[in-house]
Amino acid sequence: MSQADPVGGLAPQSTRVANLAHLLTRNARRLPDQPGIIWGANRWSWAEFDARVSAFAAALRTRFGVTKGTRVLVQAQNSNQIFESMLACFRLGAVWVPTNFRHSPDEVAFLAQSSGAQVMICDAEFPDHVAACTGIARHITIGGTGADSFDALVAAHLGETVANVEVDRDDPCWFFFTSGTTGRPKAAVLTHGQMAFVLVNHLNDLMPGTGPGDASLVVAPLSHGAGIHQLVQLAAGAATVLMPKGKFEVDTAWSLVAKHKITNMFTVPTIVKMLVEDPAVDRYDRSTLKYVIYAGAPMYRADQKVALDKLGPVLVQYFGLGEVTGNITVLPPSEHSYDDSVMRLGSCGFERTGMEISIQAQDGRSLAPYETGEICVCGPAVFAGYYDNPEANAKSFRNGWFCTGDLGHLDEAGYLYITGRSSDMYISGGSNVYPREIEEKMLSHPALNEVAVLGIPDPKWGEIGVAVCVTAPGQQITEAEIIAYLKGKMSSYKLPRQIFFFEDMPKSSYGKITKKLIRETLIERGLVRITEPA
Repeated sequence: MSQADPVGGLAPQSTRVANLAHLLTRNARRLPDQPGIIWGANRWSWAEFDARVSAFAAALRTRFGVTKGTRVLVQAQNSNQIFESMLACFRLGAVWVPTNFRHSPDEVAFLAQSSGAQVMICDAEFPDHVAACTGIARHITIGGTGADSFDALVAAHLGETVANVEVDRDDPCWFFFTSGTTGRPKAAVLTHGQMAFVLVNHLNDLMPGTGPGDASLVVAPLSHGAGIHQLVQLAAGAATVLMPKGKFEVDTAWSLVAKHKITNMFTVPTIVKMLVEDPAVDRYDRSTLKYVIYAGAPMYRADQKVALDKLGPVLVQYFGLGEVTGNITVLPPSEHSYDDSVMRLGSCGFERTGMEISIQAQDGRSLAPYETGEICVCGPAVFAGYYDNPEANAKSFRNGWFCTGDLGHLDEAGYLYITGRSSDMYISGGSNVYPREIEEKMLSHPALNEVAVLGIPDPKWGEIGVAVCVTAPGQQITEAEIIAYLKGKMSSYKLPRQIFFFEDMPKSSYGKITKKLIRETLIERGLVRITEPA
């Protein structure tokens, strides 16, 4: 075959794909009167939701000049409007650029500048964030008043029909900002074609059988993983139920599960822990729950057992980064067990459909089962790269593999075990120390509720481990008692040299325990001094 005839007589195939907003178009045609979004007393059918998205898309196009490729920054808490803004951007072929709504004005200004955003959608309670984004001249307010408020724009254009713009597989639809555990956040470019694969994969691997009779409760920010999860519900025709704004309340969550017959939810291990340890878990009917999907970090075994005891066989774990859009491994309900002899303890599951994992040494060499190295992945869920960041792209891709920065190993059956972030590992006296192993051992003590271990510089050993602990309600324990408990369970060089007790563990806005926040808290409280090398 010649270059001009690459497929044996057939013309080269176009890379055009369905615009992701077509999923909403399909629901509005097929399920017009069924609920799409539920928030408090408000309920929008798929037809109503589609009409609002078209109205907002019309306003973006005619009043704000948004066209294919325009980046639209969104600084907002969960609401029907944030979901509508996502789909309106997709419909126009624009790029949705959501922030973490808890970011400071300066942090959001950096995201605005680095993404090249031209329009900003912002909750009314964030005027300082708007003021900080000096490079953006056009603003739309959610919850505000005036002609440029979100709902006023929708009302002004309601009834206008906007067709889904033609898109190719690699056209960007979403800049998914990394959490910035090391350095500043980077914009991972998600595309229409990649995301179509992700949605099908989530439905197949995480929540098979999900359809129009289902309902999903949103307990995490739509700007990140929960937004992906709710797009999956859109693809399935399942209703999305939003929590009230403000602090997460366990009682409210369980009451909504009972009221709306919730069948699935996506969250992180620390929120699952809150849900199952609160007395509210026993006050409401939760029999409709089929899938409680957790990601962001492996769940400690003690917490898994409590959740399995309370909820039954509904836990689904997955491992995946924003750059791979949650698509690396899955551990389905059938492989979660209360019985330690049956459960693959510490595993986050096997490769997702269509994805492949390679455990690699620093030189790119593939490692054998049980050898620890960097977790690398390839497949259609891998993002297109970081926006305008060639240096980060060069560091993150090697021989076609995306290098996650996480450490782990595979067993002989292909199940993945995460040791931790490569940035979490520390070297004490020349030996590699993986904090997760120590944390698991410490959490087996009934007096400890949450634990985080991290390395800090030490003039003698290079680095030493320190532990931050939160005790279980009504429990007390001393540093000496913890060390005595750990002796004999691990090598002496792994024992924490200092143990601190906090009332509450520092967590990210997504409920994740992050070593960066813990390190910053230790420094702020004057508990440790960390001098960076010159």
